[in-house]
Amino acid sequence: MEKKPFLTLEQAMAIVEDVPTPFHIYDEKGIRENARKLKAAFAWNPGFREYFAVKATPNPYILKLLQEEGCGVDCSSYTELLMSEACGFTGHDIMFSSNVTPVEDMKKAAELGAIINLDDYTHVEFLERVAGIPETICCRYNPGGDFTIDNAIMDTPGQAKYGMTKEQMIQAYKDLMAKGAKHFGIHAFLASNTVANEYYPKLARILFQLAVELHEKTGAHIAFVNLSGGVGIPYRPDQQATDIMAVGEGVRKAYEEVLVPAGMGDVSIYTELGRFMLAPYGHLVATVLHQKH
Repeated sequence: MEKKPFLTLEQAMAIVEDVPTPFHIYDEKGIRENARKLKAAFAWNPGFREYFAVKATPNPYILKLLQEEGCGVDCSSYTELLMSEACGFTGHDIMFSSNVTPVEDMKKAAELGAIINLDDYTHVEFLERVAGIPETICCRYNPGGDFTIDNAIMDTPGQAKYGMTKEQMIQAYKDLMAKGAKHFGIHAFLASNTVANEYYPKLARILFQLAVELHEKTGAHIAFVNLSGGVGIPYRPDQQATDIMAVGEGVRKAYEEVLVPAGMGDVSIYTELGRFMLAPYGHLVATVLHQKH
């Protein structure tokens, strides 16, 4: 594919008359169109929402722009929570996913009413002790082993420190229900920056099947499945860009085949995309200061 900057040399030369280099510049029109295309790809799911990964570009102006397009935010630290709060994100506009979580981070997430995503089974007791158990809670799943698409290993979740086993998920749901939780989410992140259109659909099918099993074994109400991030962008001209419409259709097919027959057609789909949302629409502009020969 052809990669063409949205900024011409002439435009850059005009801007540097007023703005010293280096600086970052963003294509607002491109960002908005991309956010709307993502929303269109999942329009079949009434509860769909993108939670932009703040860590990808912690810029308040960008966060406000995405907020205007209906996006929430995915936070992983106290600082990201503070920035999101300053930008007007509150309550379920925020997903909080963290590991090795300090007490102040968890307390802040609870104070904001964020959807807290528990990374480890021990976090159940930790959350209850420092902030209490909310009615809506999420747990992160790690299926173990290798994650493959068409016999190609995309990543090795079995070697990752993130997420709970299926048995831990079941026990965590039971414990959380006993402590007052009423609505549950499932979260998983199994590959990074993949341009394979099959990634989200395959991950979705795994999580949908888990959702059905968790509901059957615990009676919990599964409110949403968060596919997290991992959808990438082409960095080289020979790479094909992700077709987000095809991705959305693939997830819809898995949803219709797994969740709907189980009577779970009310489950919302969430995403937590970072570079897919912004990377093609930002440039770093710098001026050559010295030449070494």
